[in-house]
Amino acid sequence: MLRSRIVPCLLLHDGGLVKTKAFKEGKYVGDALNAVKIFNEKEVDELILLDIDATSEQRQPDFARLKTIAVESRMPLCYGGGITSAAQAVEVISLGFEKVSISAAALARPALIGEMASAIGSQSVVVTLDVRRNALFPGYSVYTHNGRKKQKTDLIAFCRQAVDLGAGEIVINSIDRDGAMNGYDLDLARQVRAAVTCPISFVGGAGSRDHMQALIDAVGVVGAVAGSLFVFQGPYRAVLINYDRPPGVRPAGA
Repeated sequence: MLRSRIVPCLLLHDGGLVKTKAFKEGKYVGDALNAVKIFNEKEVDELILLDIDATSEQRQPDFARLKTIAVESRMPLCYGGGITSAAQAVEVISLGFEKVSISAAALARPALIGEMASAIGSQSVVVTLDVRRNALFPGYSVYTHNGRKKQKTDLIAFCRQAVDLGAGEIVINSIDRDGAMNGYDLDLARQVRAAVTCPISFVGGAGSRDHMQALIDAVGVVGAVAGSLFVFQGPYRAVLINYDRPPGVRPAGA
């Protein structure tokens, strides 16, 4: 039986971890390996690691670094960043990761989704879409390259296409709410949930357990993903890695 998941998302940048706000103002929050060790002890449902430089720098994942992280981890891991082929996805899975996320590469060549699904299984293929609410007309636009490149892609139509091609999960990342800690975009969540039946996750805006519960109440079984909530403490955003789930939400697999 599927249950909602509470998932930290860590951003890899320049050899360390950062937390952004609206995809800008990256603040250093520590070392990836140390964060994994802490989240191990806190029995995290799942951990997402995104290399936010790889695609922009047109380089492949740092497989040696990923291997070190996977060896240390006792929780399911998802990696995204720089994946452009099914062979790379296979290598990431072979290191001990359960899921591989693609974004810009999926938008540039949707057939990659099916190729990865054939190579590693649909359950391991995640399509992550960074979106921003349109200012002058209703709806949302999809962006790549850390929010710098707007794509001529209809969000809902592409979500459906991704699932048809073999994506096992859709992750929607709200650029507007990234780091704001003022709650998820529930309208966006409802639109995506109504469009696809596969597992979905949302990131951007979580600042409290109540925000996560509101997301779960709005769309049902979901991945409630957060960054700032799990790495900052207090009004001055002091770095303190933590993990807590809303009351009544049991650990995945419990």
